[in-house]
Amino acid sequence: MKCDWCENTVVYSRKYSGENLCSSCFSKSIVRKTIKTISKYKMINSGDVVGVAVSGGKDSLSLLYILKQISLNHNFTLKAITIDEGIPGYRDEALEIVNDFCNKIQVEHNVYSYEKLFGTTLEQSLEIREKEKISSCSICGILRRRAIDFGANKLGVDVVATGHNLDDFIQTFIINLLSGDVNKISWMDPELSNNKTRKIKPFCEIYENEIVFYAFTNKIPFQSEECPHMNEGIRTEIRNFLNLLEKNHIGIKNNMYRSILKVSSVLKDETGKKWKTCSKCGSECTGDVCSVCSTLLNLGLN
Repeated sequence: MKCDWCENTVVYSRKYSGENLCSSCFSKSIVRKTIKTISKYKMINSGDVVGVAVSGGKDSLSLLYILKQISLNHNFTLKAITIDEGIPGYRDEALEIVNDFCNKIQVEHNVYSYEKLFGTTLEQSLEIREKEKISSCSICGILRRRAIDFGANKLGVDVVATGHNLDDFIQTFIINLLSGDVNKISWMDPELSNNKTRKIKPFCEIYENEIVFYAFTNKIPFQSEECPHMNEGIRTEIRNFLNLLEKNHIGIKNNMYRSILKVSSVLKDETGKKWKTCSKCGSECTGDVCSVCSTLLNLGLN
């Protein structure tokens, strides 16, 4: 079968659109879609320094690779930010992969660790937590966001880009819905950027399986080992459920994405996002005490 865009052999069938693409045209379509998303939501401005949060997984390394391509013809620069949570036998592989990849594509790479920033590693914090109060994913997510913010401020970046894809976006919505956190749903609009350092998700309209295929077809190395704590939360179950829905009802993820944007927009108008200053550390937050200080306090580390 020939590619819909050229005469080459088809290697990927995009079921929700009916397109059949060769490797080259598929890769071009992902880059085009990323550029379109960046443009639509005005994610990157001329002259910006973009900090790319790179974990070593397929999404973040593919994003770094694509942004590097785009930056060659546009006026912005890149700096890679990797967070070391301190998970034995897991993070070391990723750090090596990211460092080698950044050297290869000539992007500055910076590493920040939980231990240096918070005085504890993730594993150490899990040993002293009260399990019924907070999950490992919650602790890690809270500390990771602050560590990325620290790196962004240290490096003087204008905007932080993460590799969250369309599947991640929908999963997060469902998690917030199930936990009753309406405020977080109101913050999901990609156009919302009223915090000090803008946060963007250029892959927010691209399916996860397409990014996997992009990484393979472009020979992008990524960490093979999964986080040992990944199945402690509900996200994996939601991912499997959504993949089953998409298999039986092609295009349903795109429909859900569009619906979430509408819901988020309505809730944003009703709730609004009001920034305050944390009374303990002075960081930007929405309450009197930020989530990082609250977490460290609960762990007896603050």
